[in-house]
Amino acid sequence: MSVRKGAIGVIALAVLLVTLLVTTSATARPTGSIKAAAVTDIGGLGDKGFNDLCKKGIDTAKVQLGASGRVYISKSAGDYIPNLSSAARGGYQAVVACGFLIGADTLKAAKRFPQTKFATIDYGYGTKGAKNLRGLVFAEQEAGYLAGVAAAFASKSNSVSFVGGQAVPAVVKFRAGYIAGAKATKKGIKVAAGYSESFTDQAKCKEMALNQMAAGSDVVFAAAGLCGLGALQAAKEEGNWGVGVDSDQAFLATHILTSAVKRVDVAVFRTVRDVGNGSFKAGDSLFNVKNGGLTYGKISSKFSKAAALRTKLNKVAKDIAAGKIKPPTK
Repeated sequence: MSVRKGAIGVIALAVLLVTLLVTTSATARPTGSIKAAAVTDIGGLGDKGFNDLCKKGIDTAKVQLGASGRVYISKSAGDYIPNLSSAARGGYQAVVACGFLIGADTLKAAKRFPQTKFATIDYGYGTKGAKNLRGLVFAEQEAGYLAGVAAAFASKSNSVSFVGGQAVPAVVKFRAGYIAGAKATKKGIKVAAGYSESFTDQAKCKEMALNQMAAGSDVVFAAAGLCGLGALQAAKEEGNWGVGVDSDQAFLATHILTSAVKRVDVAVFRTVRDVGNGSFKAGDSLFNVKNGGLTYGKISSKFSKAAALRTKLNKVAKDIAAGKIKPPTK
């Protein structure tokens, strides 16, 4: 493939994603001002991923919808109910809880404050939720599969690894997809996978990644929030590749091969938009590769076969969207 054709392909993909993900037309703008709030998980802001993406969604609503908003920081599980209640009492019409661990408490808050519209990232309620509650769920196994393909493609040792935070559904799906994608890409590849049991302790994730690399892994995928930054730092120090998660973590350094991008910010923005224009509906909303909710991030300029990897990932993403590849969820 020529450089020109490759560039055109990347531009076309970018245009498609923007078209799918963000609606900025006049019909999307609320008829009046809207107050929107996000409640973080215990990782708080500064994780360069999940919680920061929730804040980005609120910030985007401020710019594109004229909304006002704030972020409530949870330092422990005991902060969930007080933060959700404070947001509802503070007149915030749209309140988004950022994470699976807040899901059960968000259902309680939704029942207690029926006039407020709530949503939770990564916690699906099905038909058992309140009428003012939306579950924002993702097919993480699809992005994990793309990450696994990239890791196996780049591995020279024929050994890659995964560092997860806790075995919550989203992380389990990332893990399952990653293992499947790696094994489908390179015959006989070894995949080490474990959980640090923390989304905040960077030292734990770093130690786990170092142990995996000592056993032969030369690519590590971290899906562990703030803790995961420790694993990615370990990859940098050892001269290996790291694969980011949630946000496109290419900004960390050129040792980030790519990222499993999860558009949490878009899910938050859409929720605020829907509350503002009166189109909010309860139940679960699924984000996947097909509708642009999941994708892969920038490929490191340091990787010598970046063009070939991009072609490979585009083909795999197309097959996932078409249902030809169905990554496992566990």
